[in-house]
Amino acid sequence: MSPPIDFEIRRRTFLAGTAAGALAAGVTTQAQAQAQTAKSPAGPDATTVRLTVNGTAQEVTVDNRTTLLDVLREDLKLNGTKKGCDHGQCGACTCTVNGSRVNSCLSLAVMHEGDEVETIEGIGTPEAMDPMQTAFVKFDGFQCGYCTPGQIQSARAVIEEIRAGIPSHVTGDLNSEIQITDEEIRERMSGNICRCGAYANILAAITEVAEQGTAGEDT
Repeated sequence: MSPPIDFEIRRRTFLAGTAAGALAAGVTTQAQAQAQTAKSPAGPDATTVRLTVNGTAQEVTVDNRTTLLDVLREDLKLNGTKKGCDHGQCGACTCTVNGSRVNSCLSLAVMHEGDEVETIEGIGTPEAMDPMQTAFVKFDGFQCGYCTPGQIQSARAVIEEIRAGIPSHVTGDLNSEIQITDEEIRERMSGNICRCGAYANILAAITEVAEQGTAGEDT
């Protein structure tokens, strides 16, 4: 009759052997990775980007991790575009790229080689305001004003999106002309947060501009 198996000893031996094998594999993998890195050095840390901002050609050399928002604010000194949540949730950083609105805090500057960017500074001035800016003043569409640049950028884009026939989540009939309704505006503006709570006045401002048919037009 065979002697009983000493399970505890064999179990310990197994675990020790497994740990040793894993350690050896890890060391080998790390060595291989280091060797590969030595053979294939990383690319440049910075890139020169050429883009047009508010009609002016710009050239900036930036760290590849730099966002479009930080280039606008830190390099080009266009501080109208605001940094709020820095996670693409509040909409304060909204600007337009090639005519489409984007959250500039989520977009790397190196992605915009040759693009046309428009910020709130390119829309109008205190002496010659864009119709949407005028409407925001008329209807008190802001209180602290921090989110207002992003609100205005989105508001102008909302009207253009509806006119272009781009549906939203609340669009009922995809085969007919989209109407500029309160529901459509609210849905499309939902990515822009106003902590002061001026939503009703913002809605009124957008509605008036939409009815006048002047969104995006020069005063």
